[in-house]
Amino acid sequence: MFLDRVKPLDAILAAAEKKSLKRSLGAIQLMLFGIGCIIGTGIFVLTSAGAQKAGPGLMLAFAIAGLICIVAALCYAEISSTIPVSGSAYTYTYATMGEFLAWTVGWALVLEYAIAASAVSVGWSGYFVGTILNETFGITLPAALSGGPLAFGGVEGGIINLPALIIALLVTWLLMIGTSESAKVNAVLVVIKVAALTVFIVLTLPEVEAENFNPFLPAGVFGSLGSGVGAVGAAATIFFAYVGFDAVSTAAEETKNPQRNVPIGLVGSLLFCTVFYILVAAGAIGTIGGQPIMGPGGVPFPAGSEELARQCAMPAYSAALVCSDEALAHVLRQIGYSGIGNMLGYAAFIALPSVILVLLYAQTRIFFVMSRDGLLPEVLSKVHPKWQTPHVVTAMTGVVVAVAAAFLPVGKLADIANAGTLYAFALVALAVMVLRRTRPDVKRPFRVAGLVIIAPAAIAGCLFLFVNLPLEAMIVLPVWTLVGVVIYALYGRRRSHLGRGIVEVVDDVLGDETIIPIDNPKS
Repeated sequence: MFLDRVKPLDAILAAAEKKSLKRSLGAIQLMLFGIGCIIGTGIFVLTSAGAQKAGPGLMLAFAIAGLICIVAALCYAEISSTIPVSGSAYTYTYATMGEFLAWTVGWALVLEYAIAASAVSVGWSGYFVGTILNETFGITLPAALSGGPLAFGGVEGGIINLPALIIALLVTWLLMIGTSESAKVNAVLVVIKVAALTVFIVLTLPEVEAENFNPFLPAGVFGSLGSGVGAVGAAATIFFAYVGFDAVSTAAEETKNPQRNVPIGLVGSLLFCTVFYILVAAGAIGTIGGQPIMGPGGVPFPAGSEELARQCAMPAYSAALVCSDEALAHVLRQIGYSGIGNMLGYAAFIALPSVILVLLYAQTRIFFVMSRDGLLPEVLSKVHPKWQTPHVVTAMTGVVVAVAAAFLPVGKLADIANAGTLYAFALVALAVMVLRRTRPDVKRPFRVAGLVIIAPAAIAGCLFLFVNLPLEAMIVLPVWTLVGVVIYALYGRRRSHLGRGIVEVVDDVLGDETIIPIDNPKS
């Protein structure tokens, strides 16, 4: 009975028709936009965790993750151009497969956005402690204040990652009072990120030594089920570095000749970023080495584990790539470019808070839309009279993000975030196929060629990466989903606006809305 409520697509499209966006983006513009959205957090933060899982095989991992992102991105492009309203995967699922699955997607997006924001906060903390405090001012923050507890995979003597906690709360406060990044500021940050990584590649590639790539696959292509190691296990983790392409897919409505330019922009930006990432990985590993620290039986210690943290505290591994909290800056310092390494650290320090802001913004707006649909308490969609922001849900989300950042390592957070992301992406691919069958008449500005191959490939790719996550990350998703199902059964299903005969479609969060009564709602 949980699959009986589908939000009327005609109502959603009627609301979307109120706003007609000018088609002004060409293929190159869309590609540059995609590069700006994709390049960022993952490559600055997760290089160490990826190397611990795969060693030099991290280069192969980037290729695997990029290929799966390409097929998922094409599915996103079609459905976002067909249903151009807020809510992302949650709304797409609601309009195609019904309220229950939409709820599970919205619930899973908490793992994508909120936990990802925690991971970025931890990554920012690494650059703040290493580059800003230590390298620039000569201040050493005590382990008790710069890392989570060792039992959680933090550091020896760690109690709380105070900088990560503070940056998450600071960004939350900025969102609550209505501060958001402008297009100009974001463009500057994109230039800073791309320039920093370009300099890294230029300086490291001439220093590469072939022996640092041997063995290339110290943990193999596949690790054992639930181990999260090997090239594929690393791909499941550094998939995090590609998240952001879904923002590109939503630009189909503003793209000239979308049937031609959308795939060029999406595939082009993902291919560029994949090559870029592989070159960064080659530069990092080829200069100082990136072999994982092996545990019993020749299997790498799990990234973010207590065992690895203990090994990294030993002098023998203190300079290892896999032990660094600011991997790329660390590499440059190791090969004699301390000043430029610090500059790269400054770039990460400046740019990463904007990523936290975007992720928190996305999470709070998903909750906001779910609340407007009646699936969550309406207090969460309460708007502050002065700031005009959903301050209640923003504050609640920000506190959860900050607490997770304060006590968990970046690798574990990224794996948990990826679990939710992969589920959402798989459901989007399924939604595209369902919509093709149920509503072949709907206008599609962009239509995936060969959907019968592309969509199943996206679903299979997401499932493939999911089962190669560490076991604890895999377990989080079904447990989290079960909690969500209980909440939906006890609250959301009874209070749903659709179930009560009201369809509320929000064009623009906090903006215009259309309310359409239904004569015979299914309950």
